[in-house]
Amino acid sequence: MQPTSAQDEAKRTAAAQAIERFLKDGMTIGLGSGTTSRWFVRILGERVAKGLRVIGVPSSKSTGQLAEEVGVSLADLNDVGQLDLTIDGADEIDGKGRMIKGGGANLLWEKIVACASNRMVCIVDESKLVERLGRFPLPVEVIPFGWRSTERLMRKLFADVGLGDPKIEMRGGLEKPLITDSGHYLLDCHLEVIPDPENLGQKLNQIPGVVEHGLFIGIATDAVAGHASGQAEVLTFR
Repeated sequence: MQPTSAQDEAKRTAAAQAIERFLKDGMTIGLGSGTTSRWFVRILGERVAKGLRVIGVPSSKSTGQLAEEVGVSLADLNDVGQLDLTIDGADEIDGKGRMIKGGGANLLWEKIVACASNRMVCIVDESKLVERLGRFPLPVEVIPFGWRSTERLMRKLFADVGLGDPKIEMRGGLEKPLITDSGHYLLDCHLEVIPDPENLGQKLNQIPGVVEHGLFIGIATDAVAGHASGQAEVLTFR
């Protein structure tokens, strides 16, 4: 598969650079989800075909299917313990490595896999680099039971922390909501700007019915930002 746009080229560049810089033979690695991560898995498959030995733990059913198609050996996270590395994308990432993830509807598994890793490398095209999080709608994964009650508590929280009354949309629409790999709904919150991501993330976790949210704080150790020119910049956060 070849890039068909400048953004695709930037994503492919980021994925290839992350593999060259961070991946070592014999590693057990988390495989991210989303469009940039699909480039990563495809390139990884090419490296495996040339002799690279890795075990992959997918962060979504679709990633697992792709990894099998390109010849990457897979394992269940319960069977491998701590991972050496996870490489995954982001919808936004700021200069401190704080991210919004979940645009591909896999934030829960992605966060579990990333937090089980010694190192988490975020791969993005340059458009995902931001000064402040919030332009991309924040996904919040909620259980279907009583989700309207959960939404009301979320609205109260947003008002209490000074975020007003933002638009909240059911992913997929009310007629046919998207169901995540774990059987939950996703509520996309159009917050525009999140002044204090750490505080908001902690308070969202306290709401009954919220399973997880798309604020990934203190998780990324590094990032690779690809450019359509074929160049990439590597950022380190800790």
